[in-house]
Amino acid sequence: MFRILIYLLSIIIANVVTAKFAPMELGLFIIPYGTLFIGLTLVMRDMVQNRFGRKNTYILIGAALAISAITSHLLGDALWVVFASTLSFIISETVDTEIYTRFKLPFVKRVMFSGIISGFLDSSVFVIIGIGPLGLKFVPWELVPYAIAGQWIAKTLMQLVVAGGIRHFVIKLGIYEPNISDIQHKTPQIVREHDKGGAPI
Repeated sequence: MFRILIYLLSIIIANVVTAKFAPMELGLFIIPYGTLFIGLTLVMRDMVQNRFGRKNTYILIGAALAISAITSHLLGDALWVVFASTLSFIISETVDTEIYTRFKLPFVKRVMFSGIISGFLDSSVFVIIGIGPLGLKFVPWELVPYAIAGQWIAKTLMQLVVAGGIRHFVIKLGIYEPNISDIQHKTPQIVREHDKGGAPI
């Protein structure tokens, strides 16, 4: 339950921080501070799937979607921004889940492959439809690539930091638990490593 709580809290915190603080500007790059917590959200979604499986993860994504939309609206975001945020959340979380499900790789690589793609889609949809030319027009077309790149890089770096930290923590304490999907398919490497107390992550 602890990882579910972190997953849901990271979504709420991302919305609160984004609403309360102006975006960070690094040259042409525009990075909302809440973006850093989206990187945490994507990693924790993978951790939830590790423990509870794909089907239950989609149920939690539905709950997270409702929480995200409600908190965004309560914080005063325009309805169009709420819509764009909800749409980007659905797309990114679904893509992250499906890629993570299909890639049989060590944990950190699996997180990064799924997170890089889903993070890019999340950033692209939100910037273009929410605050860009197709939405509130805060970001003109010429700055859209920089806005997307800034968010995407921040999310990717955060995912790497979080995933690496989890890997170190899990190995150090010897509390690795194989992915449910790996157990169901009886992947030989996972089973051998788990029997030896190792952690192929």
